[in-house]
Amino acid sequence: MAHDRKFKLSRIEIRNLMDKTFHSEIVKDILKGLTASQKFIPSKYFYDAYGSALFDKICSLTEYYPTRTEVSILNQAAPSIMDSFQSGDLIELGSGANWKVRILLDALEKTKLTDMRYVPVDVSEEALITASEELLDIYPELTVLAIVADFTHTLHVLPNGRPKLIVFFGSTLGNFNDEEQLNFLRLIAHSMKPGDKFLIGLDMVKSKNTLEAAYNDSEGITSEFNKNVLNIVNRELRANFNSSHFDHVAFYNVKKERVEMHLQANRRISIEISDLELQIALEKGETIHTEICKKFSRSSAEQMFYEADLAVTQWFSDPNRWFSLVELGLKDY
Repeated sequence: MAHDRKFKLSRIEIRNLMDKTFHSEIVKDILKGLTASQKFIPSKYFYDAYGSALFDKICSLTEYYPTRTEVSILNQAAPSIMDSFQSGDLIELGSGANWKVRILLDALEKTKLTDMRYVPVDVSEEALITASEELLDIYPELTVLAIVADFTHTLHVLPNGRPKLIVFFGSTLGNFNDEEQLNFLRLIAHSMKPGDKFLIGLDMVKSKNTLEAAYNDSEGITSEFNKNVLNIVNRELRANFNSSHFDHVAFYNVKKERVEMHLQANRRISIEISDLELQIALEKGETIHTEICKKFSRSSAEQMFYEADLAVTQWFSDPNRWFSLVELGLKDY
């Protein structure tokens, strides 16, 4: 058993770029967010071990359509995607669990796996090692380069010596504002060479009722997930948030075509954040904005890709057009 693990670890290279930066990043982000006129906490801080486990539960909820819809599209599209990518680096941004990328690997002939390197990029080293070991149990021919990093800041560290298929599953692009979306896509384009591909998930515009149900599930798991970000701030910055003093609020902003998630104070609250030497007050009804989830039309997405110097090579969707997986290459001038 120990020999098997040693063999697997010999096929995993780990580059940790987070050890020295996480605390300084959260200090900067929380200070900026909680002193703004509309208080906010960046959504990237949802994902500690407990938050990730809660999100896995959300993905299986009846109301939460994105994950199962994306998986159904991926099952159909994987052979076409992998047909033009037979060797090189399969890079997954914000990898978390590995079950979506397995659909792509399963679309390859087994003999091709020796020519493939999987490069997951995530903020949790523990999660990366666990997911990588699981993957090597299934695909012992594979090699893994795990990069512990916040991919929104470190795309320049992606390996660049082999053909690349970069995958960005889920609808995480929708968590960025318009300027951040465009900047991120331009950085992706800058990291690509002719022939490289970028596969991205997009949640599409649909009815208000469907969208609001997906972020206000009947079991209250999304509410618990939203409130858990306060526990993370408590732990990392020695704050004294009490999550029971906040209510989960999620609604679809029709004008901006996005779902917004907030934590709304259900009483007047005073919070101390020791590591920031900061005390803040919230009035009853005041909110901390924790996430945006932008929804796209095909025309708005294509315009965004064009401005980022990317061109659509394949577009996959479900029969209801609720979700899309889009394969992109560099724009041909």
